[in-house]
Parts: sequence; structure tokens; C-alpha cells
Amino acid sequence: MTDVARATAGMDALVEADDRQGGNARLAEQALEGRARVLELQTRNASDRVRRSLYAVAAEYTTIAAWSCIDGRNLDRAQTYLHESTTFAGLSQDPATTMRVWVNLAMLAYQRKDWPGQLAAAQVASACPAARRDPFFRSLGRVRVGLAHAALGDPRAARRALGAAQDSLHKAADEARPRWTAFYGTAELNHLAAIIFNLNEASHDAEAMAHRALARMPDDFQRNRALATCQLALAQLRQGEPEQATATATAVFATMNGAPLPGRMRTLIGDFHRELFRLAPSTAYARDWADRMRDEWSRG
Repeated sequence: MTDVARATAGMDALVEADDRQGGNARLAEQALEGRARVLELQTRNASDRVRRSLYAVAAEYTTIAAWSCIDGRNLDRAQTYLHESTTFAGLSQDPATTMRVWVNLAMLAYQRKDWPGQLAAAQVASACPAARRDPFFRSLGRVRVGLAHAALGDPRAARRALGAAQDSLHKAADEARPRWTAFYGTAELNHLAAIIFNLNEASHDAEAMAHRALARMPDDFQRNRALATCQLALAQLRQGEPEQATATATAVFATMNGAPLPGRMRTLIGDFHRELFRLAPSTAYARDWADRMRDEWSRG
């Protein structure tokens, strides 16, 4: 178990790096290197408890690699890693690890715009033992169901699932959980609610939820703060406030503090850019935005 603890500490360090700057190729490589070390430990004599714990850590490392690929929009490779994670999670018999894999499968389907696949994966996550036992995990699963319904164009079902996620999180006890869950709380739930409302064309609600998310999101979660800022900018733009929205979107670059923009963030920024130039193509602030975006894009 000392080896398990050491491997877990290395994995937690990668999660912290992802919280700050998002997924990238180097982070994925480091996760796979960590997995290789863990699987090498499986070749030694160990108790069943230790072997299950090592498989859980292997699943976590593989999921980090998959998530880095999702964040970087390398979706085919992410799919491969998540299939491998599913095997390791099954061998581990660890409820939280299994739940994490299904949440990531739902997120991958969202990035692929596979809305039925997203809903199916989110529903499996919501039915996992971890979600049945702990309102915290139940909330995490239900908000993913809400995102899927929003993407499928069912705002009523999306609001229902979001409400269930909010109720469950309110009931969750403050207790020790795996390090990867640290990103999820009231602030992140509000961020995801902003996404749901933007998908449902409820931009006023989306703006309110994005403001709430940013007011409570810890500074350590640099990437998630930038993503929530993107949602705020999109909500403002869709309410006919292009100049304010442009100022908000520009704050994304300051939040990332010179770090390369992950692929998911580039996609959101690209969506904002296209909508801005459809609404206000000849304005000075749009031209200034385009110049700044080109400079930031080159950092990738």
C-alpha cells in the first residue's frame, strides 16, 4: 500500500497541473508513464486489496491521459484511452473510479456532438454505485444528464436534471473524496448550468450562472475560470451586448496568464469570434479582438 500511496501522489500532482492549465500532450505522456509504473507493480507478489488498488490507480492515470486528449480535442486517442480505463476500473471494483470513467465518456461524446451517446453515458454514470451512495457523485452524474438533454434540444428535461443536481449537491456531506473530484462544487455546477442555459438559448440565465460560478471558483482552477468566462462572454453576446462581451472574452487570455489555450477553449473562443463578426464586424473593438486573438492563438 506504500507503493499505491506513492503512485496516487504522483497522479494527484498531474490533476493539479490540469486544474491550472488544462490538458496537453506532455500531461498525457506523464499520465501514461505513471500508468506503466503502476502496471509494473502488478507483476510483483501482492494481496488482492493491493492489486485492486493498483488497478484503480492505473484507471485514474489512463483517464487523466484521456481527459488531456479531450481537452486538447484529440478525440480518437481519448476514445482509446477511455476504453482502456473502463477495463482497469472494472478490475479495480472501485465505485468512484468507475464513475469517473463514465463521466469522461459522456464528456467525450459531448465533444464529438454525439448527443444520444452523451445521454447514455451520463445516465450510466448517474446509476453507478458511487452515485447511489453519495449525493456528491449523484449531482455530478445528474448535471451531465442535464447537459445531454440540453444538447438534444429538450430544455425542460435539462432544467429538471439540473435541479436534481443542485438538490443532490446541497445534500452532499463534506468528506474525503479522490483528488480528481476537487474541481466539482457549487462554482463548477454553476459553470455547467451556464453551459446548459446557453445551449437552451436562455442567455440571461446563462449570464447569471456564469457570474455566480466566477464569484466562487478558486483561483487555482485557472482553466475552469477561463472556460466559465467564455460562457459569460457568449451569454452577453447573445443578449445584444457585443462590446461588453468582447471585453469579457479578452479576460480569458489574462486568466490563462500566457499558457497555451487547450483545444476545448479554442473551440469556444472560435464560436465567440464567429458570432462577434456576424453581429459587429466593422467595429473597432472587434478588430482589436481579432488582433489579440491572433497573438494568443500563436502560443499554441
